[in-house]
Amino acid sequence: MSYTALYRKFRPKTFSEIVGQDHIVQTLKNEIKSGRVGHAYLLTGGRGTGKTSTAKILARAINCLNPKDGEPCNECEICKASLEGTLTDVVEMDAASNNSVEDIRSIKEKINFLPTLAKYRVYIIDEVHMLSTGAFNALLKTLEEPPEHVKFILATTEPQKLLATILSRCQRFDFKKISNSDLVKRMKIICEESNIQITDTALNLIATLSEGAARDALSILERCIQSGGEANIDENQIKDLVGIPKFVYVHDIIKGIIDKDVEASLNAMNRILDEGKDLNNFLWEMIKHTKDILIYKVSKKNEIYSEEEIKQIAKIAEETSKDELINIIYKLSELENKMKQSSQKTIIFEAEVIKLCMKKEEYKPEAKENYVEPQQRNEIKREIPKVENRAQAPRVQNIPQATQQPETKSTKQERPSNNVKAGNIISDWPNLLTNLKKQGKVILYANLIDTEAVEKDDMTVGITFRNGLNAFRKELLQKPENMNTLIKEVSMICGKPMNVKLEESQVTTKVETKTIQTNNIEKPKEEQVNDEEDVLSSLDIPINFVEE
Repeated sequence: MSYTALYRKFRPKTFSEIVGQDHIVQTLKNEIKSGRVGHAYLLTGGRGTGKTSTAKILARAINCLNPKDGEPCNECEICKASLEGTLTDVVEMDAASNNSVEDIRSIKEKINFLPTLAKYRVYIIDEVHMLSTGAFNALLKTLEEPPEHVKFILATTEPQKLLATILSRCQRFDFKKISNSDLVKRMKIICEESNIQITDTALNLIATLSEGAARDALSILERCIQSGGEANIDENQIKDLVGIPKFVYVHDIIKGIIDKDVEASLNAMNRILDEGKDLNNFLWEMIKHTKDILIYKVSKKNEIYSEEEIKQIAKIAEETSKDELINIIYKLSELENKMKQSSQKTIIFEAEVIKLCMKKEEYKPEAKENYVEPQQRNEIKREIPKVENRAQAPRVQNIPQATQQPETKSTKQERPSNNVKAGNIISDWPNLLTNLKKQGKVILYANLIDTEAVEKDDMTVGITFRNGLNAFRKELLQKPENMNTLIKEVSMICGKPMNVKLEESQVTTKVETKTIQTNNIEKPKEEQVNDEEDVLSSLDIPINFVEE
């Protein structure tokens, strides 16, 4: 006798054996009992959730000669022929390989013939989303108004790919992922009937690995039987089979990350790599293990680990915070996406583990384009005070005497204090610059030291450059990321959304004739301006400032 796979041998034969889909099963049974069976059904959901099994049971139930409470009896000639696959009135078609217009036309040609033995001719079309557009169109009219003796049962894992005209013609039932507890109960029944010895921890691990799919769970169980016999299946055997590292390895690497112990984490990682474990499985186990530590820290519960393992989890949970555990999960999830896009998975994996082990003061993640070498940072910090001093020094301006009007009492009253009014200088501008400096946006800060801001109108703030706006400075400040930062900061101090406009100072100077006296040394003003621009130009580093 040929061998039959577990998922086929134990395929549900009645609605009561369908696992985890009670909301669907009860509705279908009620329709059958009341005689209100629809002409077309659409069963959707993830793999291994019971769609095809439900379709087969439904096809038998509506044709059964002796139905019991909406269930097929599986004893009459109709049920037996259907179970054996010899009933010609139940047609199963895989749309993945029969997706052409001709395949659908062949169905249309046969549906007018009456069933040979059963009450209804039932067409089960699996993976219906694989049908071509032409095939869908050929099916539409038939699906809407089939003969009374014809029923359609469509199944798919991707209902979003179906035409709206198909969806509107069917009763839709969405199958959900099967819970771990339901999967464990079903596997215990199968193991008892098959004389398979397996631990509860192993069953829980299989249920977790199957991700809500009963077929996947039975496939893993079957592999365990074939690799180690039918006795004493434990958690370690399953982990070896699917390439998942042992608890101690995963725990050691997570503990090393939390303790900021690079050597311990790398040693644990190297042991995994030496055993040839799959990196994707290892990463998945790291994320899951960190999640389990977080859950234990919050609820003090975790049922899938042994007592000794729970003690280790409890100890590490006490040594770390919830925020740190959440950050590790987030970073490892990001690593998973990076590894999918890289051909050097091991290098990416090792680099991220080392990064996670580094203390905050040792590593601060920055965008690639925003990175500045430490030596360059120090040079910038040394130059900023010089720029500040020159920006704050008094300037001699060649302004016609007529334009230098004395400040009257009314003028003083018009000067803004806290409320910003159009046409007036924004008094909080120095505080904004200081804030930029504190945020680490030193280049942006250095290029705005000698400026002032004036509200031009209700929507625009003009930034005026006393020493002129050269090409370098203008290009840097107009970069989208820098301009966005300015708009954000300006809008905050104005208390409303504002635009920013860069402007040249309206005061002109005669640099050819005017000089400035400093420390008894005459220095042309042109040199003074150029010195300041040289400092700013010395900061010409290809940096983008990203809004935080």
